[in-house]
Parts: sequence; structure tokens; C-alpha cells
Amino acid sequence: MERFKTLKDHVYEYIAEQIRDGSLLPDQRINENVICEELNISRTPVREALIQLSAEGILENKARRGFIIRSMSERDVCELYTVIGVLDGYAAQLACDTLTEQDYADLDFYIETMDLAIKAGNYEMYHKQQVTFHQLYIDKCGNNALIDTIAKSKNKLLKKTYSEDMPEDTKDVFFATNDEHREILRLFREKDKYGLFRYLTETHWTPTYAAYDMIV
Repeated sequence: MERFKTLKDHVYEYIAEQIRDGSLLPDQRINENVICEELNISRTPVREALIQLSAEGILENKARRGFIIRSMSERDVCELYTVIGVLDGYAAQLACDTLTEQDYADLDFYIETMDLAIKAGNYEMYHKQQVTFHQLYIDKCGNNALIDTIAKSKNKLLKKTYSEDMPEDTKDVFFATNDEHREILRLFREKDKYGLFRYLTETHWTPTYAAYDMIV
């Protein structure tokens, strides 16, 4: 059962989404007045959401500058990947017995779509599809606290803006990552809970991929 969301929760998600999609960038100041105008709300829920985002390490509250998007070092990102891997692996374990044949078909569709996106060099689409792939089983894990914790952890990862100066081996890395998605699907079909946990924790969420998927 989805929990009731307050106005502050909606503002939180609005700001977090802007960070994830690259509308807000590292070291950029949050303009509270703009958010109030865009959402047509008072300052109180905006301030509450900003305080929560700051407490979670997504924003920094700096003297005379207000709330700004926190930059992350390479070490920060690598450490966060490790934590997300454990959380994601546990969610997969919990969801393993609940996925249906339609879920398997949907996961397979996302994998094929990612392959097409990589071949076309459409890395924005690849990124969106891989987020959807993981979110499918996370949403079915049955543990709202875990779902919320994963979302908050991922909010700290600032989405990379893909450009022509990507590393030469980007396609190869993304194809290899997508092959890992196929392995995850295979493990789901076999209902291998412990195999899923180990694979997501030890292989799929390796910090090696951080430089290709996120700004560090």
C-alpha cells in the first residue's frame, strides 16, 4: 500500500527529479521563489523539502548562498554504488517470488530497447530504460522502507549529460552492462534469490561503471 504523500513529499520529489534529469547541476543554487511559483505553493513546504534534502546529503546549506546541489567526488560515487548494490540486491531477493510472466516479458522488452538505444548512440534512452528495468522489481519487493531508501540513495547520483566526447569504449561498456541485465532476468526466471543478491551486489553495481552513468 502506497503511503500518503504530503505537500512536502511532492516538493521533495519535484526537486529530486530535476537533479536526476540534469535540470539542476552540481554547485547550482536552489531558487526557492522559483519553485514556489512553478508549483503555486507557499514557501513552507519548499523549505521543509530543502531541509530534508540537505539532511540526506543531496544539498548543502551554505551561508549567504542558501541551498546548493552537492558535488560528489569519485570516491563518494563509488561508495554509494556499493551501498545501492546491496539494497538493490535485497530488493531483488524479496521480489523474486512475486514477478509474473508479464514482468519477465517487460524486463526482456527493456533489455531489447536498451540494445537498440546503445546501437543508435541514444544514451539518454538507454539510461531511462535501465532505470525502468530496475524499478520494476524494486517496486514489487513489498518493503516500502526499502523502496524509499533506494530512491533516496539514487537521488544522490547526479545524472550524466551524454555528449560526443564520451569515452571510445562507451558502447562496449553499455553492451556489457546490458548483458548483465540479461543475466539478472535469467536469475529471476530461475528464482535464484541468493544468486540475484550476489550478482547485483558483487557484479552489476560495480563502481567501475560509475564514470559512464553519472557525473562524479
